[in-house]
Amino acid sequence: FLLEAGPPDTDRYIHMPVGFFKMTSGPLIWGYDTAPGKEIDGRVMVYPQARVLGGGSSINAQVFTRGCPQDYDDWATDFGCAGWSYADVLPYFVRSEGNDTFAGPQHGIEGPLGVSSGAPHPLTRIFVKAAQQAGLPFRADFNAGEQEGAGFYQTTTRNGRRSSTAVAYLKPALGRGNLTLRTDATVSRVVVENGRAIGVEIIANGRTELMRVEREVIVTSGAIGSPKLLMLSGIGPAAHLAQHSIKVVHDLAGVGQNLHDHMDVDVVAELNGPHGIDRYKKKRWQAVAGLEYALFGKGPVASNIVEAGGFW
Repeated sequence: FLLEAGPPDTDRYIHMPVGFFKMTSGPLIWGYDTAPGKEIDGRVMVYPQARVLGGGSSINAQVFTRGCPQDYDDWATDFGCAGWSYADVLPYFVRSEGNDTFAGPQHGIEGPLGVSSGAPHPLTRIFVKAAQQAGLPFRADFNAGEQEGAGFYQTTTRNGRRSSTAVAYLKPALGRGNLTLRTDATVSRVVVENGRAIGVEIIANGRTELMRVEREVIVTSGAIGSPKLLMLSGIGPAAHLAQHSIKVVHDLAGVGQNLHDHMDVDVVAELNGPHGIDRYKKKRWQAVAGLEYALFGKGPVASNIVEAGGFW
């Protein structure tokens, strides 16, 4: 069984690259907010976490950027995570990737995950040039080892449509006899007996059910959902679980700790001519963009908006 708390990925905006901006609110996220932060003057920020088939890959901005190779190497050498060096994980990156631009030892071209290069907006090109004038080197490929510099992002798209994990991996496998997908089924806890996970408790259609497994339970609920589910199951810091009257199954201090994330800050600039995308607020231009996308899979609807970036 594959269990998903949210609905199927049938919302049309999921599959349009530009549609991700509609995914930061509404029924396809959990509705989390951050705790007030002293660095942001005590304000609370929306913290979008997907509640839909495909998880974050169905609602994110589709920027295709692997982790920094040095981070993987540090996991292996400094933290004892054998098998997690960049050289160890690279074959899996390559195997997953169906890149329409890059090939060679760093990239795959026949994998299930669509990876594409877009047609950047003229202002995006100006941004990348400005970054070079500011001293950042041009980086043609952020996923070929060295990442420092500015350049154009590739996206997890194929033929102008989002290539989420649901699209790339799950849907081709739905016909298998050993896979049953169940959406709108929220796992409330992992059931542990004699030190072994024997199933999960779910809530579906207002009812609580126990689903037993023959082999193992794999938890893939994201940076918030996975530790939350473990703690609800009694796996986590004993003192914290006791505060919430949760029976301790396994005292594991690191669960639910050390989350790091970055802010998403919009910088709005006033232009001295019709260079931006404001015209697409008008119905006429929306119709033009929609027609271009429907006929050719191109244009502003095929853009993820976040077309370029830089690292230093």
